[in-house]
Amino acid sequence: MYREEMEKDKEKISKATKELAEKLLYRPKSVWDSVDDAERKKIFTLGDDYKSFLDAAKTERLAVTEIVKRAKAAGFTDEGGKGVKGPLKKCYKTDKKKTAALVVPGKGDPTGGLNVIVSHIDSPRLDLKQRPLYEEVELALLKTHYYGGIKKYSWVSRPLAIYGVIVKGDGTEVEVAIGDDPNDPVFTVSDLLIHLAGKAQMDKKVGEAVPGEKLNLLFGSIPFEDREANERVKLFALKLLNEKYNIVEEDLISAELEVVPVGQSRDIGLDRSLVGGYGQDDRASAFTSLRAVLDAGEVERTAVVYFLDKEEIGSEGVTGARGRFIEEVVHDILAAVKGEVRADDLMRTLSNSRCLSADVNGALDPDWQEVHEKRNAARLGYGVCITKFTGSRGKFGASDAQAELVGSIRKLFNDNGVVWQFGELGKVDEGGGGTIAKDMAARGMNVLDCGPVLLDMHSPFEISSKADVYMAYKGYRIFLES
Repeated sequence: MYREEMEKDKEKISKATKELAEKLLYRPKSVWDSVDDAERKKIFTLGDDYKSFLDAAKTERLAVTEIVKRAKAAGFTDEGGKGVKGPLKKCYKTDKKKTAALVVPGKGDPTGGLNVIVSHIDSPRLDLKQRPLYEEVELALLKTHYYGGIKKYSWVSRPLAIYGVIVKGDGTEVEVAIGDDPNDPVFTVSDLLIHLAGKAQMDKKVGEAVPGEKLNLLFGSIPFEDREANERVKLFALKLLNEKYNIVEEDLISAELEVVPVGQSRDIGLDRSLVGGYGQDDRASAFTSLRAVLDAGEVERTAVVYFLDKEEIGSEGVTGARGRFIEEVVHDILAAVKGEVRADDLMRTLSNSRCLSADVNGALDPDWQEVHEKRNAARLGYGVCITKFTGSRGKFGASDAQAELVGSIRKLFNDNGVVWQFGELGKVDEGGGGTIAKDMAARGMNVLDCGPVLLDMHSPFEISSKADVYMAYKGYRIFLES
């Protein structure tokens, strides 16, 4: 009898301990353990659309084209922010073919603040130099200048495509897209054969094994038929370019031509739970915020979703977050609602706004766990990631969100079934990175980094979880509608 009572007391203690642990401890949750069959189906459906977006938006120009296409199909117009007093409409605005913004009118006065999501649509890549074409050992090659943070050795010995625009001497524009069509040729950066790579590569630090000036694109090998001509292979390549695009070599000086990996994004894993593909930093956030604003219902505060350029090189330039496109869009919103816009209206609107800097974070890498601080590392499949601060080492170059904003977003997600996690980008002394958040904070916005997580970030083939992509979409939509 005594033994039975003891066992019952142990069960009570064990149950009480479990209840206390459930109440007090924070345990990240896998999305897959948190959703029912209906929501699981939505995860895979959205994942298929996500792959379609990635394949259509391999450059920032192509991303803007795809964003506008989807916005028009959803009933957005370009007439809602022209500065004419009247009801603000669902509208979109673009600038210089590299940035875009979508607006959904809210119920309140915009000067009370906007709900803003901002992502970037540029990704690490190779750019052609302005005088790219040259001949060496009777091969035609193209000089490149890498854009953003890349591991240069990742870009050799793989099929590559060229996208962009050439502005000819008469001002006309020629669109270029070569490599992804199955009937197209592809290009590549050749690598040194292993038999001769000992001193030239293998004895060097990995970051020095492939110098930037050796990232030259193999472009052709047939010589021009006139054997008296100079640089016959280069000349024949120019002849083909002239026949196809009606351009001359000087036209390449006024061109923007980007080199990206060939191929479509693909499901990864036997369970098809992951997506592999180029450009997911940060088009994972661009896609999810785009779908969120297109699918949003009524919103309390006017919602603005920005898609910006140049983040990978510090958000510099007229199309980056440090340009004035942010203010232009807000000015148009105020002009549509109020008519005349005062300078203090613009400043008040920005400072009263709250913003999610929609950017990816790095997932805990199973093979390189030592560079992460595991208690504060995000994981694939554990939901959209909140990052309170960015920067490197001593939070240099960081945007550090206020606790009040973090708390409000945490509550919003918890109250609406959004599976989320938090994460830092690696150990304190390992490195780090920045986002657009600091540029939004400079305008007075209360801003928090929030986005999916990736493995192989900045590589030509990044990896995301469909579960995290879905929860980013769900979280962004709830934020916009709140």
